Amino acid sequence: MSRTIPAAFLSFFVGIGGMHGASLVATRNGPPPDTKSTENTKNKEQKMKEEAKNGDGLRLGNFSVSLTVKDIAASRAFYEKLGFKAMGGDQAQGWLVMQNDSATIGIFQGMFPRNMLTFNPGWDRSAQPLTEFDDVREIQRMLRAQGIEPEPAADESSTGTAYIMITDPDGNPILIDQHVPKPGA
Repeated sequence: MSRTIPAAFLSFFVGIGGMHGASLVATRNGPPPDTKSTENTKNKEQKMKEEAKNGDGLRLGNFSVSLTVKDIAASRAFYEKLGFKAMGGDQAQGWLVMQNDSATIGIFQGMFPRNMLTFNPGWDRSAQPLTEFDDVREIQRMLRAQGIEPEPAADESSTGTAYIMITDPDGNPILIDQHVPKPGA
């Protein structure tokens, strides 16, 4: 796999950091959010972070599904009917990242052989850097210790952006694509 697609993600997410927040403010016309619900969500997220920090799981970062599509215009129109809005990408280049209130998908025409799961260590859903996360090289070491060999693998001596790919038992590809430097680097 070439580094072209993940680099495109980087340029997209760097560009939407402020745009995403502004769009959330501009589109919030309803009543203020339920404070109790927001607190419960924050408490659940904090609990998950603590469990991961304590070795109960990997902190893989932002999650999305990357879909291989035949006709990007038709796919965009379909997902817009489900409430998704294009948040970045370039339809003319064959890729868009779309979000609705709770999900993120990427639609890609002619770039990937099949659909895949995508994780971005070091990023939250708005592509904002996280202060604490498991670096992709650490994730790679932990996977190898469990008998899972990434292909391609990341250069463990590096500290910048890197990615690995693994495949689940059913042949589903999983991209772990980190766009921020290793913590403390």
